[in-house]
Amino acid sequence: MTGRSEPAVLPHSLRAWLGAVAVVAAVVVGALGVLFAGHSEPGRVDRWFVLPTEDSVQGPLRRVALVLDFLGEPAGSTMLVAAIVVCCLLLRRPRAAALFVVGAVVAVGTTTLLKHVVGRTIHGPGNLSYPSGHTTFFTALALVLALLATGRLGLGRTVGMSLVLAASLVGAAVMGWAEVALGAHYPTDALGGWCTALAVVPATAWLVDRLAGRPADRPVQRMADAGRREPR
Repeated sequence: MTGRSEPAVLPHSLRAWLGAVAVVAAVVVGALGVLFAGHSEPGRVDRWFVLPTEDSVQGPLRRVALVLDFLGEPAGSTMLVAAIVVCCLLLRRPRAAALFVVGAVVAVGTTTLLKHVVGRTIHGPGNLSYPSGHTTFFTALALVLALLATGRLGLGRTVGMSLVLAASLVGAAVMGWAEVALGAHYPTDALGGWCTALAVVPATAWLVDRLAGRPADRPVQRMADAGRREPR
């Protein structure tokens, strides 16, 4: 398959730590899902925030929120992912392109399934809200970008993990704000979306690496190992 000489999309230095983060995130998603199953009102944590009404966010901020919301809709998200994939292919990074596509599909698919299982609604029956698919999608893209930057720049475990977690948090906060500001989700829906992406993206990246073949993710280490071999 393509991508044998391409660096791993899941850097080796982050695998164990991201695996632990994914497990914790999955537990949080499950716990919140059990807590809010079948509910149609904001929970106690949601009440810590000032929930906006339909008319409370206006002017430039509302336009920003609407643009972000569009980027999470099927048409907007497809256009965004397609543009990123084209850039990856132009840079000869097919493995990265595959992760953007597969990561987005798996993240949004998981969110859709969880919505039907949990059954939490907002603004009446049929408006399933937990977890936020928009937040999951945006967080997934931010995670993939951070993973690729970590591998590309050769960042160590501490700096790499800091970048990945910070990027995911920023992505979730930006889209989560837009969805809550537009009254489409509760704050805990955005929290569930963030954790959903944290749970599924690392596993998806590992799977892409496995299917693409053994990556050249530690060339420096292999050269050092070769230099230590005794001549026969």
